[in-house]
Amino acid sequence: MKWTEVTVSTSNEAVEAVSNILMEAGASGVKIDDALDYQNLKPDRYGEIIDLDTIPHVTSGAKVSAYFPETVFVPEILPTIKQRVTKLAEYGLNPDPNEVSMAALSDENWATAWKKYYHPVRVTRYLTIVPSWENYQVTQPGEEVIKLDPGMAFGTGTHPTTKLSLQGLETVINGGEHLIDVGTGSGVLSIAAKAMGVGAVEAYDLDEVAVRSAQANLDLNPVAKDVKVAANDLLKGIHAQADIIVANILAEIIVPLVPQAKANLKRGGYFITSGIINDKFKTVRDAIAAAGFQIAQHTQMGDWHSIVAYLPTDED
Repeated sequence: MKWTEVTVSTSNEAVEAVSNILMEAGASGVKIDDALDYQNLKPDRYGEIIDLDTIPHVTSGAKVSAYFPETVFVPEILPTIKQRVTKLAEYGLNPDPNEVSMAALSDENWATAWKKYYHPVRVTRYLTIVPSWENYQVTQPGEEVIKLDPGMAFGTGTHPTTKLSLQGLETVINGGEHLIDVGTGSGVLSIAAKAMGVGAVEAYDLDEVAVRSAQANLDLNPVAKDVKVAANDLLKGIHAQADIIVANILAEIIVPLVPQAKANLKRGGYFITSGIINDKFKTVRDAIAAAGFQIAQHTQMGDWHSIVAYLPTDED
């Protein structure tokens, strides 16, 4: 089969949104070459995992490539893709340079094109994300490995917003909790939560493609075999009393989620949000505080913010 590769050059902050746009346009997979991911691979306190000089990469911004089968007439959908990417600016995301290109690929090239970009990456002290085809051995006691297939996922799990979410989860999980993952995407947060000892996990995403991607990644990780994943619009129609709700989504979507999260959390529960760019932080923080949450923790990585909020008990 012949394939067409469509590549969008964009900013780091728009990577997840652009990936969604391409998948919704009918792509069979995405490849993300993000300069921030390369920076994350530099030697740090966790030690160097791979030889950085062997990794092809962009030095600034990001390129999101999607693969369309020959049954899709790509020139017809390119203007819509370009228009939707441009419109991201209305949601507070910088899409620039917003350059869209396409190229023909053989079946063999499509199958291997994105694999060279993904390698094991330590994302927290105890969590390492490993591509499904890599044979990786843990390097220290307590290290947990999360297997992901980035070819069908929304991102690699190493973006700053995801890392902030994972760090937030590490601070509040004690074991046995009931957790809801809103906007699960690749499913990485649900898998990590199970690896940290959470009991029941429900994962939701509006996009059916994301649900299928998440399920495929859950299947790669035995620890997450009982995670329930389904399509849903945020928490509409969900009636639960969870201990933790985590949402790594756009700031504009977090705001309407706040009252839904409050209604689905036990008193004393935690609401972890990420995906918050600099100029949206105050809006999200104020919405969370106005709903009666207490801000327990605020962390930042580059231009991105994460909030861990606590729903007070009657005794607080």
